[in-house]
Amino acid sequence: MKAIIHHKNRDFEVNLAQPIDISIPLTNTDQNPIAWYIEKPVIEPVRFGDWIGKVSEGKSSTNFNNIFFNPHGHGTHTECLGHITRDFYSINQSLQQFFFIAELVSIQPEQQGEDRVITKAQIVTALADKKPEAIVIRTLPNATEKKSHNYSNTNPPYLDEAAATFIREIGIEHLLIDLPSVDKEHDEGKLLAHKAFWNVTDVATLNADARTNATITEMIFVMDTIFDGSYLLNIQIASFENDASPSKPILYKIQ
Repeated sequence: MKAIIHHKNRDFEVNLAQPIDISIPLTNTDQNPIAWYIEKPVIEPVRFGDWIGKVSEGKSSTNFNNIFFNPHGHGTHTECLGHITRDFYSINQSLQQFFFIAELVSIQPEQQGEDRVITKAQIVTALADKKPEAIVIRTLPNATEKKSHNYSNTNPPYLDEAAATFIREIGIEHLLIDLPSVDKEHDEGKLLAHKAFWNVTDVATLNADARTNATITEMIFVMDTIFDGSYLLNIQIASFENDASPSKPILYKIQ
């Protein structure tokens, strides 16, 4: 199923029958990735007395599960600036468009003392003067354990404030990364990369030029078989009125 996309005075072709899913499924097993010191998700049938909402238990005609999870700590999620502001902002209201031109780049974070940091210079080099609507950052090495890792208290790599500022300044509105956060795990609540990307200067009284439509998607996974380059990106979210939602970002290779 091929489609011709007309975008900013340019036509290109994508094959909609060849989606590249870069999300991590949410499960109630020990294989589910975890961040921020929480336990794994809970998926279990509803119970009313001796009635169990599970067909295999023989007392229900349907499977009827409750799910308890945290979008920030249990897998691929997309968030808006409401993640860091005093006032409420919803990802369901912030994200009103779902297709974007994206650039996939692979970067090995630089060692800086005990930290591993994605720098502005690395972003500049990786983009090579391109100014896409979205950037998808795959960190190296690209171990498959990213799909099941417990990141709590491991000091994962993060994005330098200057790198986040540069991404904002060249007009990129959607930032996707295969880490639990764009910021350092223990940063005393500074959240420098989040604030720089969303252009939030005061979380208590939001500045007029803050980027209310920009999003950050964390905890993705991009297989090594997917090459760096330009893609059509589809960000799919659940309709949660919350600062973040579990999400399913999909790439389509631009022919």
